[in-house]
Amino acid sequence: MAALGEIVGFCDELLEIGAFDDYGPNGLQVPGPPGAAGESQVSRVATGVSANLETIEAAAADGAQLLLTHHGLFWEFLPRALSPQMAARLRALFDAGMSLAAYHLPLDANAGIGNNALLCELLGFERAERFGRGRGSAIGWVGRSAEGTPVAELTELLASELGREPLLQGAGPALVRSIGVVSGAGASEVHAAVALGLDAMLTGEPAEHAMADATEGAIHFIAAGHYATETLGIRRLGETVAERFGVEHSFVDVPNPV
Repeated sequence: MAALGEIVGFCDELLEIGAFDDYGPNGLQVPGPPGAAGESQVSRVATGVSANLETIEAAAADGAQLLLTHHGLFWEFLPRALSPQMAARLRALFDAGMSLAAYHLPLDANAGIGNNALLCELLGFERAERFGRGRGSAIGWVGRSAEGTPVAELTELLASELGREPLLQGAGPALVRSIGVVSGAGASEVHAAVALGLDAMLTGEPAEHAMADATEGAIHFIAAGHYATETLGIRRLGETVAERFGVEHSFVDVPNPV
């Protein structure tokens, strides 16, 4: 067992949440009920990409006292009054006595366990300079490889490891030696990738303009799925917490085709 505050404090510090101006709050969003010692105690942590009802209910069924997600409940673009959907999510958390903490841009950006660092590692590219920005903060990386990798091998690797076939557009070189990586909805960074002279760019979601931009800029544009490209960081965060605090961990997979 570990105290909720100790786990959340560890995650806050590890991911340096104070350094980011985000679209919603990072850290603890919903506290669980106090235990006998006065603070919520955690023996099992669940992780998931998004704090939707299916993820919350699956984590509760798994017996988790804490759910860590990449996409939390609260966003500045949502109405301030609770919608029926938001009320149902909160009700599920309260009924389960489960806490929820979320880490968005800090988990994209982290050099150790962040989505973009882990994507570079997955592809076998060394992290070089920063690439891509979110709300004024650098969140992605340029990956470089002296040997290079055929673009077909990159897409096959992504399909195998992330569980979905990526979309490949553009007209880059057959051998990829440099790639800009920014997970999620990073298609607008294709212009930065072209300006840097990169061979390819990897993100989650495609955009209508990206195909022409990549073709005219002579690079590959790879969209491997918003959900799929953001499973790595939150899973690794859960594993890190489990190792640090001696608690159990499970990843709740609720695939999204986007």
